[in-house]
Amino acid sequence: MIYAPASRPTFYFIGVTTGRSSIMNVFPKWAGYLGLGDVVIRGIDLKLHDDPMSYRDVVSFIKHDPLSVGALVTTHKLDLYAAAQDLFDEIDPHARLMAETSCLSKRDGRLVCHAKDPISSGLALDGFLPAQHFARTGAEVFSMGAGGSTIALTWHLMRPDRGANRPSRIIVSNRSQARLDHIADIHQALGTNIPVEYVLAPEAADNDQVLRSLKSGALVVNATGLGKDAPGSPLSDSALFPEHAIAWELNYRGNLIFLDQARSQKHARQVQVEDGWTYFIHGWTQVIAEVFQIDIPTAGSRFDEICRIAQDASGR
Repeated sequence: MIYAPASRPTFYFIGVTTGRSSIMNVFPKWAGYLGLGDVVIRGIDLKLHDDPMSYRDVVSFIKHDPLSVGALVTTHKLDLYAAAQDLFDEIDPHARLMAETSCLSKRDGRLVCHAKDPISSGLALDGFLPAQHFARTGAEVFSMGAGGSTIALTWHLMRPDRGANRPSRIIVSNRSQARLDHIADIHQALGTNIPVEYVLAPEAADNDQVLRSLKSGALVVNATGLGKDAPGSPLSDSALFPEHAIAWELNYRGNLIFLDQARSQKHARQVQVEDGWTYFIHGWTQVIAEVFQIDIPTAGSRFDEICRIAQDASGR
């Protein structure tokens, strides 16, 4: 694919349905508030698990186009890295460990690959988890989808510096075995002592079965992209959440069936339901800070103003 050279500083959003994202309205407002100058955002839509050459074309274009300043990558984080890693001049430690990229930036003419999800997912998760949740309850984590978001999330939860506040068990499910093998290799490299199970789940009923095995207080995550990048939910409508579960839908837009399923059990099962809005905020601000080499706080009055600007611009 041939991309037209940028005529002004341009920041890219590489995804699937980028035009539907609130960031198209939010970014210009953020750019003004953060003093980013005459910069625009442009979406690049690629198919799910696209041809490797499509990923290489995008990376090569951004690398060699003078006014292309960087990119945020979603959905394609693993596939883009696998297809184009030899095109990166630098790879940060998280990206190398997890074999993914969520951010492309430039430093002195060099293209740098970053994995920012370990930071942004951790900030979002710790923002809504009850204090010392895993230490107090011994709860488990069930993450559906073995892509970059689950890799980042489990890395954060496995960190030894969390002490006793780590899950008693982690279960990861996925529709294909290859992704399960990939995340298992990463967990092995981390050397965690947390029991981890990998479940091949081609059908929603397979995830329903795992859900039934979970103890009270489990964190249940939809990291599949279903509901945003593709229709549906990884669970069936007959799925039963554990009592006092925390249901986290990583997306904030789309036909979020998983979110509706969790909300339907909010009172009967006392489920805490969270969407992906805060994850969206942290995900974007972490990448913007890297690409534009500025400091963006993760809490406090300035961060609150960034959130307010995003809410107003998105109509949320």
